[in-house]
Amino acid sequence: MVVVLSALVAPVVVPYGPADVAVGPPLESPGRPHLFGTDRFGRDLFSRVLMGGRLSLPVGVLAVALSLAVGSLWGLVTGFSGGRIDAIGSGAIDIMLGVPPIMLALLVVAVLGVGIQNVVLAVGIAGIPRFARIVRGSTLAVRESSYVDAVRATGAAAPRILLRHVLPNVLAPIIVVGTLQSGSAILETASLGFLGLGVQPPAAEWGTMLSEGREFMRRAPWVMLFPGGMLFLTVLSTNLVGDYVREALDPRLRGR
Repeated sequence: MVVVLSALVAPVVVPYGPADVAVGPPLESPGRPHLFGTDRFGRDLFSRVLMGGRLSLPVGVLAVALSLAVGSLWGLVTGFSGGRIDAIGSGAIDIMLGVPPIMLALLVVAVLGVGIQNVVLAVGIAGIPRFARIVRGSTLAVRESSYVDAVRATGAAAPRILLRHVLPNVLAPIIVVGTLQSGSAILETASLGFLGLGVQPPAAEWGTMLSEGREFMRRAPWVMLFPGGMLFLTVLSTNLVGDYVREALDPRLRGR
């Protein structure tokens, strides 16, 4: 809540624009009037770190939404259809899972180019096989349930069975994976920015800020400490929320 709130109120509370240069001496240490210090261009790090959340958080959420939509549909169709469709779909999932997500994201960015939209696509595509695998496994279990057999006996079409009877019973793992995946998506977005393939300067984005400050890591460690610390807190928080959601939705974990 603190991280999200800081991103929402950032335009109101930051004392300087994130791209304003020479608002203070270059590489000034934290203190007043610059709480987090300044970078090599004299930009206020407090302003840039808070405004960076307005890029990193939405990009991560949109990427997860893309992964969830495509991966869930993929898992539902392959798991419910079975036969050759399931074999082909599962084989494609296995191939994608064999490639590290960051490498898959790098491949997408290399093909599409840099930019915020392409970062969302890259991170979103890299997360599709995780959702597809989880949803397929849950769908295989639900498909054999007696109530699904009863609905089939009434002559209901496959899309109706999927949407009204299978999907509601696999929502719990989808929500859990989506929550946990949010942290990974934010981290992968920052990784692309650190490699120079994500959000481009002078935009304030945590991964890009880490990349810009690495050459001053010994002389001015605060240039990397504050954006890295915010990234760490954000990923840690989303993982803790994901664990809480998993315990809330899984009756086997309640009361532990």
